[in-house]
Amino acid sequence: MSAAPSNSSWPGVIRRYAEYLPVTDATPVVTLLEGNTPLVPVPQFVEAIGGKFDLFLKYEGLNPTCSFKDRGMTMAVSKAKERGAKVVVCASTGNTSASAAAYAARAGMRCVVLLPHGKIALGKMAQALMYGATTIAVEGNFDQALNIVRELGETGQVEVVNSINPFRIEGQKTAAFEICDALGDAPDFHFLPVGNAGNITAYWKGYREYQGVGKSDTLPRMCGWQAAGAAPLVDGQPVANPNTIATAIRIGNPASWTGAMDAVRESEGLIDKVTDEEILHAYKLLARTEGIFVEPACAAPLAGLIKSVERNLIPAGSLIAATMTGHGLKDPDTAIGAAGFQPTVVQPTRDAVLQVMGL
Repeated sequence: MSAAPSNSSWPGVIRRYAEYLPVTDATPVVTLLEGNTPLVPVPQFVEAIGGKFDLFLKYEGLNPTCSFKDRGMTMAVSKAKERGAKVVVCASTGNTSASAAAYAARAGMRCVVLLPHGKIALGKMAQALMYGATTIAVEGNFDQALNIVRELGETGQVEVVNSINPFRIEGQKTAAFEICDALGDAPDFHFLPVGNAGNITAYWKGYREYQGVGKSDTLPRMCGWQAAGAAPLVDGQPVANPNTIATAIRIGNPASWTGAMDAVRESEGLIDKVTDEEILHAYKLLARTEGIFVEPACAAPLAGLIKSVERNLIPAGSLIAATMTGHGLKDPDTAIGAAGFQPTVVQPTRDAVLQVMGL
């Protein structure tokens, strides 16, 4: 593992947290300098929902491909390259495909992505295509695409980089390290969206490991939120045809089911669901109270937080972190539809503009 360049103050998550990751000096680090994303306080949002606590958003949309997937992908692709793999493959609702394609390009490897046809946000499709991935649209849902990917992995000809790859979880756990580093300890609660469930599994792993080496004193309660139309963990059984506007968590049979439920149980947290209407309300409220634009899946834990406040589940004075998994520009169509208004067209005069302004 070569040293970080001297002109970079942030070396990427592998070099920053190498002592906690399964890498050696022989690991060729494939990085786009992911990680080090901001932990943003959002007091106006908290006030708007009637909370009496401090809320910090881990804004993962500022990673290189604009989602948290980059943390796991730097590890998965680096280890694939170390083993001599030439082709990486994944199934994706969008963010994984974008990240895999980018890191494969960085590594000089071929990438193949399987997407559920017609069920991927436009911004994410654009990324996979621009990074040069062989992009295959499957007439089916994510779970069916992942089954095919598993079968491809069994041929030994490709490296699967979905979160069934344990190195993905290793990379993603670094977000928990960063939160503890920024706050000085773990938060009291951690809210996050749950789709394929790798992220809640990874965060819990990171929090436990950091406490285990004395880098933090406490552990948070992990609170995972699914969309009502794609809530297999909440309902206790796979969903054959998951449906939600939050495409990133439109998954009916999570690959990390056991890890997610272990995280909730061990942390004395919760797993619950919110409707698309509740998701869209939180989605717009965050943008309009704090100027933070996230993809719809990120609003699931915020909608869950609103629900938790209404149920008096959050003690006053609590410290809460919530993961914003991807940038709002990942899904421009949903944003335009949810905004509720269109640009007003006027003649090119000052008076016409003043009239629209009501002045």
